[in-house]
Amino acid sequence: MPTLTPPQDCNTMQELRVQIDRLDRQLIEVLVKRASYIDRASQLKPGEGLPARIPDRVEEVVQRVRKSSDELGMDPDLAEELWRILIDWSIAREERVLGSD
Repeated sequence: MPTLTPPQDCNTMQELRVQIDRLDRQLIEVLVKRASYIDRASQLKPGEGLPARIPDRVEEVVQRVRKSSDELGMDPDLAEELWRILIDWSIAREERVLGSD
């Protein structure tokens, strides 16, 4: 993975855009890794008698994301909105294996 140049060291929009594109790629790589954990969850949940959607766990994840985003300087409302989309997508992915609740 190429090292990112700090934003303040980018002197042109082209330089900045290259860094944003690299960062976008890294974000996708992390999401792909996350999806592999979701796939593993769909293998483990049947043995533990768990459904794809566990509402308490969803809220636990959302609250943890809100806290982390606030600590790191991101708008918690935006983080929650993004994560709820990600969680819904993840649950749908699990349901393809487990069936719906």
